[in-house]
Amino acid sequence: MTVTDDRPTAESTEEVVDELRTWLEENWDPDLSVREWWQRLGLAGWSAPGLPVGAYGRGLSRNDSVRVQTEIAEFGALGAPGGLGLLLAAPTIATHGSQEQIDLHVRGIVTGEAAWCQLFSEPGAGSDLAGLTCKAELDGDEWTVNGQKVWTSLGHIADMGMLIARTDVEVPKHQGITWFAIDMHQPGVEVRPLVEMTGHAMFNEVFLTDARVPDSFVIGGRNNGWAVTNTTLMHERSGLGAGGGSAASAMALPGTVAGHLDRRCGDFVTAPDKAAKSKGSGRKGGPALGGGNAKLLADLARGNGTNTDPHIRQDLVRLHTMAEIARFNNLRAKAARQAGRDIPGMANLAKLAMSDMTRLGRDLSLRIMGPASMLHSYKGGDEAAAITEAVGNPFLPMVTGMALWAQAPPIYGGTDQIQRNIISERVLGLPKEPNNDKTARFADLPRNA
Repeated sequence: MTVTDDRPTAESTEEVVDELRTWLEENWDPDLSVREWWQRLGLAGWSAPGLPVGAYGRGLSRNDSVRVQTEIAEFGALGAPGGLGLLLAAPTIATHGSQEQIDLHVRGIVTGEAAWCQLFSEPGAGSDLAGLTCKAELDGDEWTVNGQKVWTSLGHIADMGMLIARTDVEVPKHQGITWFAIDMHQPGVEVRPLVEMTGHAMFNEVFLTDARVPDSFVIGGRNNGWAVTNTTLMHERSGLGAGGGSAASAMALPGTVAGHLDRRCGDFVTAPDKAAKSKGSGRKGGPALGGGNAKLLADLARGNGTNTDPHIRQDLVRLHTMAEIARFNNLRAKAARQAGRDIPGMANLAKLAMSDMTRLGRDLSLRIMGPASMLHSYKGGDEAAAITEAVGNPFLPMVTGMALWAQAPPIYGGTDQIQRNIISERVLGLPKEPNNDKTARFADLPRNA
């Protein structure tokens, strides 16, 4: 049975889960390559079941898509290809692209053949994203792109990029933007890693010098990029927000650069389960934090005796409560969709809630670990192993790494301040600061510092 209604009933959800289990029994084989497995998963509609049927999905709601991911993990199969392709590019192209563009781009995303990055932010256009100056000029049936992007997550392993560029300076700034799918493997694209305080380099800056994009890779029409961009941002905030879930994010990386596609897919799942009985070596996947941050931190506190501290106990309950509120808000949003309604600002509220939970989790985890939390390996490898051995706690690198990383979620995907502005203006109806951005030509506006 294929579900095409975006509002499935509980009964239809169980039918989908039963179908998925049957399909996994018939198709999961840990000895397949990652490429072969993801092709099976993606073309059957299980990689991105929330996408429409005509876009390699099954039209399921967000909650039921998470349920599908959970079932794949619990079965012991490798989850769908992760990354920004599945989270952002695929739903954006499914919404605004032609069927030809969907077949060209979305197919490669759901099968893991192409990894994507997001080329939105610029040195002078972050919170004011519409103030971007990266320029694209039409030259025959191709566009020539020049400019700089920054904070490009996983740009160093991306095959394709979601690019927004200025295509008309004679109209107000929101009206002269176009959304492109751009090939990252060309001479005009230079990716430079940005090393973070964690010691890792997930973010990059990207320099575009006479890079080329076919006109057929314009998504949503010329100068209509701001509408397309808002679709991408909506999916980003929903995906990053509290209560979103990522039950079966694959440990294998998609795309041609990471080098995982031709490896054995069973090597990317981690614990034996019932699939091993029928296939010989299946493993169980799932998120690294298992039952969630609150449960993990509670286990850590019990392990070193800090669970007797009343302040730590209180904050553990606070973190659990915040997670439950986020989960219920997600259910509220689902119920509203079932009734044909929407809850304005829910994605923005979810993003803010995630920031609050991240900060609380950071402070709480460091208090639980005590003085050892001041030790962190910025190089990994033998250095990390030596620290872990010295403190006798294998969870320390994860705790310190996440504590250092905790500064990022309130910034990326739209800062907390931007989320509050959106809620105040679009949900509460409060007035914006006076400006002429909507009417003045972009060429006449002062440039961002």
